[in-house]
Amino acid sequence: MNEDKNLKRIASVCMKDDLSCYDPYDIWMTDLGIQVKSLFNKNKYLGILPAAGVTFFDHFLNNNTRLGYKRREYPTARAMAALTLLNLYKRENKEELLQGAKLHLDWLLENTCTGYAGLCWGLGFKWAAGEGLDYNENTPFSTHTPYALEAIHTYVQITKDTSYIRHIKSIFDFYENDIKVLYEDDTEMATSYGPSKDRLVTNAVSYTMYAYAIFLGYFTDKEDAIKEKIGKLYAFIQNRQRNDGSWLYSPEDEDSFIDCFHSCFVLKNIHKTHQIVPLNDVKKTTNMGYDYLKLHFYASKDGLFKRFSLSNKPSIIKYDLYDNAEFLHLAVLLRDLDFAQKLASAIDVKFGKGEDIYSVIDMFHFRKNKNTLRWAKMPYLYALSAFHLFQK
Repeated sequence: MNEDKNLKRIASVCMKDDLSCYDPYDIWMTDLGIQVKSLFNKNKYLGILPAAGVTFFDHFLNNNTRLGYKRREYPTARAMAALTLLNLYKRENKEELLQGAKLHLDWLLENTCTGYAGLCWGLGFKWAAGEGLDYNENTPFSTHTPYALEAIHTYVQITKDTSYIRHIKSIFDFYENDIKVLYEDDTEMATSYGPSKDRLVTNAVSYTMYAYAIFLGYFTDKEDAIKEKIGKLYAFIQNRQRNDGSWLYSPEDEDSFIDCFHSCFVLKNIHKTHQIVPLNDVKKTTNMGYDYLKLHFYASKDGLFKRFSLSNKPSIIKYDLYDNAEFLHLAVLLRDLDFAQKLASAIDVKFGKGEDIYSVIDMFHFRKNKNTLRWAKMPYLYALSAFHLFQK
């Protein structure tokens, strides 16, 4: 695709005032979907048939019409739209791109989770995440809040608008008071996914680590304590990396899995943290993880990355845009630009159709979930904007 046309297409999506859209998770936001998901989480054998029936209805019968679903706004889509526009501004220096980013930041500031020590964001819908673990729509997460934090931080760095610094300090209060320490010793620390002692998830620990790396520049009086926390969080992640370079999604769960995009989250957060605070032996850790992904997820025949190398449930999805968008972004960050170009071309051909972008390709080679921003059109556009920063 012509580069200028591609940049205009990216900007046209991200400059919209209204980013409400449908979502691949729509069926699981319904009362029926939540009940079925909760049953499956409690007992896979009892829940497998209801889950299969709901999946069949959503994927094959209701994917285009979306009956019973509603368009929603998603905080991560807003934050990534802002980050994407800020990347485009770095390249094109157009004032309207900054104004577009500011619009999304202001939306985020007006649409935070309530009742917590500081600014924070979550999914914005009920989520049956696991057995006995049902999050409500007002639950913030350590994995979602960093996107808004990074967007605000990047905006401050570019514009020198110090009025937004107070929002960064408010997010710090959320992490300090609401995100819980699940494990800590003299050398390691692991933190929670949400604002309770809920579950130990590798990528959540990495997001908290990166958040504290951003905080470092705004709390010079707390520099030693923040650096110590970053070091402990990184040590936990590094020590949970398996000999083949992979990470389990949840290192203490016997029924855990290894998928592509969550693994990319971990590696991206390690890399971005290292750009701010030097981490020990980071090249070895990163290279092992990156090589594992290429070896175990990349399907050279189609030029795309698959969902799982270790799965804990059946799926009809062959390729997911989220996996490929996140690996594209990771490849750009690690300057594997030739491979990034090859992957970007494959994504455009396989997931795109005209001006539309689909989020999954199923085992029957059908594209589904058209223009769903949260999962995963916006992560894809964000990755593309990062890639274009390095193109001549």
